[in-house]
Amino acid sequence: MRIWSIHPKYLDSKGFVALWREALLAKNVLEGKTVGYRSHPQLDRFKEAPNPLDAINQYLSNIYDGSIDRHFTFDSAKFRKPIVPLFLTVSEDQIIFEFEHLLYKLKRREINLYKTLKETTIIIPHPMFKTIKGKIEKWEKVK
Repeated sequence: MRIWSIHPKYLDSKGFVALWREALLAKNVLEGKTVGYRSHPQLDRFKEAPNPLDAINQYLSNIYDGSIDRHFTFDSAKFRKPIVPLFLTVSEDQIIFEFEHLLYKLKRREINLYKTLKETTIIIPHPMFKTIKGKIEKWEKVK
């Protein structure tokens, strides 16, 4: 399961669609609608939120907003946008780790985007994440 903490704008089309699908899977897990992936480390940040379903719905809402900019036709009925926007935190090191991982993937599947992004010095997090100083937590590491 890949639930990126970096801004979805960095993702190529394949990665963006995968993000949408993975976030929908995460929502199903949090709703108790699936037996798989229930203890996946990337779900911890949502499970630890005051209201996990509002958190994953906020995450999906931000992805949906990006899908409009990309002229994708994602189904807005798949999530419920929270009335009050909420935010989670992510460490600076995690953002760097994920961005480097994305560059690794893009170098193999989308070389032009890789060339554009490889000079990025300020990495923007997903809109619902606020960056804090700190190291990567064990649960945050993903393959």
